[in-house]
Amino acid sequence: MNWINWLNTFFTAPARQSGPDSIAHRVGEHLVLSGQGLLYAAVLAIPLGLLIGYTGRGAVAVTALTGVARALPTLGLVTLAVLIAGVGDTAILLPLVALAAPPLLVATVEGIRGTDPELRDAALGTGLTHRQVLFQVCLPLALPALLAGLRTAAVQVIATATVAAYVGLGGLGRYVIDGLATRDFAATLGGALLVVLLAVATQLLFAVLIRYALPRGVRAQRAAAVETGRSS
Repeated sequence: MNWINWLNTFFTAPARQSGPDSIAHRVGEHLVLSGQGLLYAAVLAIPLGLLIGYTGRGAVAVTALTGVARALPTLGLVTLAVLIAGVGDTAILLPLVALAAPPLLVATVEGIRGTDPELRDAALGTGLTHRQVLFQVCLPLALPALLAGLRTAAVQVIATATVAAYVGLGGLGRYVIDGLATRDFAATLGGALLVVLLAVATQLLFAVLIRYALPRGVRAQRAAAVETGRSS
């Protein structure tokens, strides 16, 4: 089958083993670019989400604005960023941040809002300040929701970072875009497969993190509740 031969050609080519076009180098570029986009999005979205989630002010506006942001075309944002900032990292980081920030913001808001109000009142009654309640009570309980939002953002960013090749940047998109331009279908297929594998690996990593994100006492309580439900 042609696709098997293409993959064999791609992965066994000497250029894929070492050098600037090697798989390890391109994966590293892709991870760095994706990580930068996620970091900037987290710095913008998480503090705002904590504030809105705890106070409850602006939650409806957040839902509406994030819905609009998710509908924005990534390639169109890249083109606009190039026209404004020129070719460079900014041209891809702006769209990546715009893509990653909405799910992070919504997840943070919903995670904080989902904490038990009685638990907050009890914490305040023990003498904790609102800041302490937010960071010591609400945030640990909201961590699984926040990580779920981060997982969604990370997968979207990893997939979208492929378009960095359109503005001359590196990453796995170089295989896909350059392969299409030169009709090197082995490189196109191999690059696309690597992007998929990287996204799947990210999903699995966050699945493990989410599983163990809750405090041990809360996990024990939930496990006991499940066992009680099964026995009844």
